[in-house]
Amino acid sequence: MHIAATPTEHALPFRAGDFATLTEALDYASGGDTGFNFYTGRGHIYAMLSFATLREEATTLARQLLSLGLSRGDRVALVAETDPHFVRFFYACQYAGLIPVALPASVKLGGHETYVAQLRRLLEASDAAVAVASEGYLGFLSEAAEDHGLLRVDTPDAFYALPVDADMPLPDVAPGDIAYLQYTSGSTRFPRGVIIRHETAMANLQGIIQHGLSINGSDRLMSWLPFYHDMGLVGFVLTPVAAQISVDYLDTREFAMRPRQWLKMMTQSKATISFAPSFGYDLCARRVRESDLAAYDLSHWRAAGIGAEMIRPRTLEFFAEMLAPCGFDRRAFVACYGMAECTLGVSFSPLQSGYTTHHIDSDHLADHHEAVLMDPGESDGRGRHFVNCGVPLPSFEVEIRDVDGNALPDWKSGVIHLRGPSVMSGYYNLPEETAEALCGDGWLNTGDIGYLADGVLTITGRKKDLIIIHGRNIWPQDLEHLAETLPEVRVGDALAFSAPDHEGEEMCVLVVQCRDTDPNRRHSLVRRLTAMLRQELGLDCYVRLVPVHSLPRTSSGKLSRAKARLDFIAEHDADELGAVAEELRLRVASA
Repeated sequence: MHIAATPTEHALPFRAGDFATLTEALDYASGGDTGFNFYTGRGHIYAMLSFATLREEATTLARQLLSLGLSRGDRVALVAETDPHFVRFFYACQYAGLIPVALPASVKLGGHETYVAQLRRLLEASDAAVAVASEGYLGFLSEAAEDHGLLRVDTPDAFYALPVDADMPLPDVAPGDIAYLQYTSGSTRFPRGVIIRHETAMANLQGIIQHGLSINGSDRLMSWLPFYHDMGLVGFVLTPVAAQISVDYLDTREFAMRPRQWLKMMTQSKATISFAPSFGYDLCARRVRESDLAAYDLSHWRAAGIGAEMIRPRTLEFFAEMLAPCGFDRRAFVACYGMAECTLGVSFSPLQSGYTTHHIDSDHLADHHEAVLMDPGESDGRGRHFVNCGVPLPSFEVEIRDVDGNALPDWKSGVIHLRGPSVMSGYYNLPEETAEALCGDGWLNTGDIGYLADGVLTITGRKKDLIIIHGRNIWPQDLEHLAETLPEVRVGDALAFSAPDHEGEEMCVLVVQCRDTDPNRRHSLVRRLTAMLRQELGLDCYVRLVPVHSLPRTSSGKLSRAKARLDFIAEHDADELGAVAEELRLRVASA
């Protein structure tokens, strides 16, 4: 049966996200004929869900969920595959006064136990009452839910088959109600659920629509980002509803296997806005062949957003040069900064101006926490290009602070602090972590490092200790804990961090104190650690053994990942890092 995609042009008067709640936004969008469109990896549409149909089905499902005896504020865990089921359940929760929790839909080869353990921790952390997954994921979810006393763990179809009382009143939804919990894509062992209220989400959506991207009724979105990530959920599930515009989806796994399909779909739908982390642009451009170029038309792509990890100018240049013959305009790049704790977007570079960089003396920045511009022609190894992430949305106050909490002037580097209506209420059921992140006066300590210059925000470092490899956030504690499960490794013997390899790309490093001097047993330890990290976390990691008492510590006696990282970088020149990268490749191949 032929399925037609929802249109781009439509007659419903455009509203730029000026709604009080997510349900009010869908109520309005349902008056038009735009909506969600889902595509196979071959580029064929297999499902269409207009906003009108979504509202009807979501309100029916809301009553079915409430028929289970759920109470207002109960959590509903959803394995977030890129399909219509997730969208229905997410909005059904909004109408029912329930709180959806998006669970990752990602099982790596050989990672059954790891994935089940991750789901189990998320179910525990959110104290979910109900959990939903497709047939393909139900086994994992059921295993994770054992002994947790959930009311029901089942497939979407099983919930659709529940009896429905059409006269059952739905609760009033207030701006201060919790809309959803966003579990940050970092630690699987210590998950943190960001509390996002309706008013919080709508403040950010309005800022993105009006100021960040200047969305209008003629725009169309296209995305392959996962729904369980804040950029995928807020940027490409909530934004189209709040702006009444259509969106086309390609499953994340399909993109990974066929990255050129992104360009084919942009050509086919004439989408105007699409986002990706750096690695997505790189992967796509590297798969494009010269013979493909004539088939693409990217002239409609006016906002090519880039964020979620440190932005690499070389990647953007490569993509722009490769696809210029297809009508891609490098001025479409929109460098952004955001985080789940702020719902999503914080700053956006100016539209139709491309990205800009500062060529900074990296030695001076490290030693004096000050960004000093260098002549781009200088090539003595000290200079580094940082991509500017634009101007913060008008609703945000931004301060750069030193270690003592003092606000710093322009060009001084420090910790980025934010305040505004898009900032989270806290972490769910984690008062200590909430108190650490949120000051009493409403300021959020992002943990990210950067500086301001003439109102423009530039990021120079990531959240403390967080490892980001190809857009994937990894908490070092997870690697260290796995290492400590081996009998040769004691608690406190391991430190994990990322470091640039010989090509400037981040690689994962695990430094382990080893008491054994026998070469064969040391080799066995490295081999087992390498294999375990790949099997349990799907991660290629360089394992280095060091003598006891050699891991660096802070002045207060705590192990210092930051110092270990700096020491590793200082000890290896470019040639040595190339050898390290090759050694890692061989270790992984033999693991």
